[in-house]
Amino acid sequence: MAQAVGGQATEEHRLPVRTLVSASIGNAVEWFDWTVYATFLVYFAGQFFPAENRTLALIGTTSTYALAFFFRPLGGVLIGRFADLRGRKAGMLLTILLMAGGSLMIAVLPTYGQVGWLAPVLLLVARIAQGLSLGGEVSGASAYLAEIAPPERRGRYSAFFYVSTGSALLLASLLGVLLTGVLDQGQLESYGWRIAFAIGGLLGFVGLWLRRSLTESENFEANAEKARATKNPLLATIRDHPRSVLQLCAFTLLSTLSYYTFFSALTPFAVNFRGADGNDVFIALSIGTALFIALCYPYGALSDRVGRKPVLLAWSAATAVLVVPLSYLVRDSLPSLIVVFCVGLGLYAAMASLAPAIMSELFPTELRATGIGAWYNTTVAVFGGTAPLLITFLSSRDMPVVFFWYVAGAAVVAFLGILTLPETRGTDLR
Repeated sequence: MAQAVGGQATEEHRLPVRTLVSASIGNAVEWFDWTVYATFLVYFAGQFFPAENRTLALIGTTSTYALAFFFRPLGGVLIGRFADLRGRKAGMLLTILLMAGGSLMIAVLPTYGQVGWLAPVLLLVARIAQGLSLGGEVSGASAYLAEIAPPERRGRYSAFFYVSTGSALLLASLLGVLLTGVLDQGQLESYGWRIAFAIGGLLGFVGLWLRRSLTESENFEANAEKARATKNPLLATIRDHPRSVLQLCAFTLLSTLSYYTFFSALTPFAVNFRGADGNDVFIALSIGTALFIALCYPYGALSDRVGRKPVLLAWSAATAVLVVPLSYLVRDSLPSLIVVFCVGLGLYAAMASLAPAIMSELFPTELRATGIGAWYNTTVAVFGGTAPLLITFLSSRDMPVVFFWYVAGAAVVAFLGILTLPETRGTDLR
């Protein structure tokens, strides 16, 4: 019987390609739009804040970036509960609609010179919509991929989540290479950044169309009544699963700092404080992102063979040791930048490939989207949302290395939290 199930799982792994792409594309669009903001903010900061004070404009734009993160937990709770009650598909359709709308709104917003302080207010409104959206997207899509996967292949299915995300991030990076290569500084600040946001909005509507074909997961349908009968679900995650909440927060702490360090914060840091050429940074980021995409599926498959814990322990330990030395290689040198992004993103792929699986394995079906949405997004809001602002602040005071020691400390916390995880390779979801 086990052999038959194993054979069936192999066949299923090849068959649901459209389902995996449709489920993952929403997350890809979410992160494309999110990353476009972080990587292009150096060019549009002066459009929404007084351009004569460049430092103030950068701090204002990164603060808006950070503030939007604090709406992610709210989106995670509200949309996560919606997905636990109404279905994963309904939740994923809602999140991608919010994200696409927010991106298109940013693409056409008036500037500070045109409407004064109304410009950053409108920017914040668009970012709040995207924050709510991303808070619900991660929990809904993660739960869906884990629930449709055969137990012995959950790591492989999980990997598709960030394969699609990495592909979108690579597209964002290549778009940066293209725009910084063909447009000068003035053109990038005037309208070049709007092109990137418009593309993100259009991709969102493509994802919306693809997601319409998804069918609900059998795991959700079997537990729908139990979800409806659950009262105070957020309190239930703490009361009934406190260990799972703490474990989720521990490894998410490092996961989010790894993501926002290498995919977002390093780009403006390298350009503004280390004198790196913007085009070189985008090239290095593109190469690192391509490696990230290539490694996600092998890491997922490895976790199905040797277990989740060995992969996650190696990731956190290596990050603790290497992140500070890598910070000294961020300079005006393309080879050095390639090393930084390849090592950083190569390590992060180990966690990213497993994230949907390991998070979904922590909570039962009736609380899965709510539990992931609330505690994953709270951790991301506090630590990930402030990462670009913190590295900008510390760098302006000539203390950038403090930020990288901060990431190394988070790696130690994550390592200790991962040690307490049960091994879930090949087990059924709760």
